[in-house]
Amino acid sequence: MTNPFLSSEEYDERAHALYNEGKYDDALDVLKEGLSLYPLAVELHVGLGYARLAREEYAWARRAFDEALVLDGEHEDALAGLGEVLLKFGQQDVALAQFQQTLTLGYQDDIELMLQIGRACFREGLIDEARSYFEIAVQEAPDNAEAVACVGYALHRLGDDEGAAAALRRALQLDGEHVEARVYLGNLLYDRGEFESALYHLDRSTPEDHWDELGIWRLLELKKSIYRLADDDAELKPWEARLQELAGEPDAIDELLSEIESGEEQEPQLELFAAEAAPPTERTDEPTVPPARLESGRHSVVTSEGREIDGTWEEIVGLLRDASGEFSDRSVDDFMSAVSRRQYGKTGVRISARDAESFIRGSADAGLLRIVR
Repeated sequence: MTNPFLSSEEYDERAHALYNEGKYDDALDVLKEGLSLYPLAVELHVGLGYARLAREEYAWARRAFDEALVLDGEHEDALAGLGEVLLKFGQQDVALAQFQQTLTLGYQDDIELMLQIGRACFREGLIDEARSYFEIAVQEAPDNAEAVACVGYALHRLGDDEGAAAALRRALQLDGEHVEARVYLGNLLYDRGEFESALYHLDRSTPEDHWDELGIWRLLELKKSIYRLADDDAELKPWEARLQELAGEPDAIDELLSEIESGEEQEPQLELFAAEAAPPTERTDEPTVPPARLESGRHSVVTSEGREIDGTWEEIVGLLRDASGEFSDRSVDDFMSAVSRRQYGKTGVRISARDAESFIRGSADAGLLRIVR
């Protein structure tokens, strides 16, 4: 019921609180009610845009941000929000122009805004652009651990592992409780073969700090190989329990979808893992690794069509991309993101596109393939 005693600011505050709790539908209802009373309240239009964006209703989000900018053409949050939407539509140049406008208007000192824009670019694979906004945030607030960590994430994606490790260590110096930076650094060090250092950082996280399985798999492997823990050691139980929690137990609907999917003929453009793949390139520079790593350095998966593909996690994803046809001319990151979005749209199951290993494990959990080893 409409409450005539609420101001537009109070509607905005209520919607913002609901948004922060992830209650996007409720936030949307509050914003719509507020706009029915205060149609010229720019903050309500901006809030509506972000609620639509969170619900992946991109056309409606664009309309809300456009309406906000009609009312206030220099509203920084509306400019940033419109830029995010335009990235979703593939209009990168126009989106970047919206982001640039926030700098032209002098909002460099808005650290959260710079980080928001940087993350939006990062999610869409514009890593150089993301780094520039993260670095602006660091210039304005050099002791902001989150900004420093974001620079580290971008440097890693750009292939500068030394710079990434230095930035992540700096972030942890500023905030020793920055869990995401610690887990990321642990995984980065693992990839570089610095297993004891990787274990040092991963072992300082808790099972609840992890929201994908990759870091947990690696921590378990390192504990077993470096600490010589047995498979049934009590120290591993909380981590194994977290793995099961993240994987989830299939419910009746999941099982029904699985049965339907396995029995129906897939449309060619949707069957991304069906084509025959070429054998992986022979590697000649295998790093020195602990015993458990030697066994897991190369893997084998079987697609839903029964075709087996061997290689490292990265090679397997590259071969799956090449075999897809539809994405053979795109980057591996674009391929993983596309599969993740498509699978979520079909079944509601999200596949991590963070890196090759978590993508393969997520694809296996989603039933797209089976990991043999």
